[in-house]
This record gives sequence, structure tokens and C-alpha cells, in this order.
Amino acid sequence: MNASIDAVRVAGTPDGPVPVVVLAVNDEPEVLPIFIGFEEANSIAHGMDAYDIGRPLTHDLLLDVMEELGGRVERVEISEISDEGTYVADLHVQGPRKSLVVDARPSDSLALAARTNAPIEVASEVFEQGRQNAEQFEELADIREVGELMGEEP
Repeated sequence: MNASIDAVRVAGTPDGPVPVVVLAVNDEPEVLPIFIGFEEANSIAHGMDAYDIGRPLTHDLLLDVMEELGGRVERVEISEISDEGTYVADLHVQGPRKSLVVDARPSDSLALAARTNAPIEVASEVFEQGRQNAEQFEELADIREVGELMGEEP
């Protein structure tokens, strides 16, 4: 199923604020939320905004190295969800000699996709297991707003 990053938001939980990347899938009314860390959430937002902080963040560095070696991100696939609710992604990379599939965290893969406009896919079984009502995520604060409140760069 084709997907796109709809938003990167922050949800309040009993354990405190937790970032969530919200994936819109095809024309489905529901979304696929994936809870991630603050660093990864900020990196995805920076990639979506094409925001340059002057020095490369980890995902920028990885992408620079990949491109210098003749590779490029072909696509990202959110391929599995474990019984514990952990998502698994496959990063599809075209190298100079062959295509590779690299096991990766969804947050890292989505940060690279945000920087390259690489297609994002979600396995239909994963979407069926993780789908949630989109409305419950629309009212959450955007990660950029939370960063501004904490005195961080956009």
C-alpha cells in the first residue's frame, strides 16, 4: 500500500510526551501511527522541511555517504509488526552494482525517505493491525511546535 508522511506529532502518555509519525495510506480514512524517539522525530521533520542546520545530522551523513558510494534510496517498506507492537522496515537501496534490502528501523527509514522523496510502502497486514482513526492524531501538537517551546531550532 502506498503511504506518505502525514505529520510528525507529540502524544501525551502516562509516561510523558512521545513523538509519533503519522502515515497516511492510499485513500484510507485511517492512518498508521508509529511511535518513535524525539531525535528521529526531529530528523524526519527536518527532512520534510528540507531544513539545513549547517552540519549534517546522522541521517544526512548516512545519505551523503550512500550517495558518494554511488547508491540511492529506492523505497521504504514498513514490512512487519511484531507481537509486541514493534514495527520493522526494509530500506531498499540501489547500489552501483546491485539492489540491496537493508533491515532498518522505520524512524530511520522514514527520515531518509523524507530527504529523498523515496516512495513509502506499508504491507497491507501491517496497516490492518496498526490502523487507527486519523482524528485522534489531528489535535496533537506538531513536533516543530514542541521544539520551539523547548527553545530548540525549528
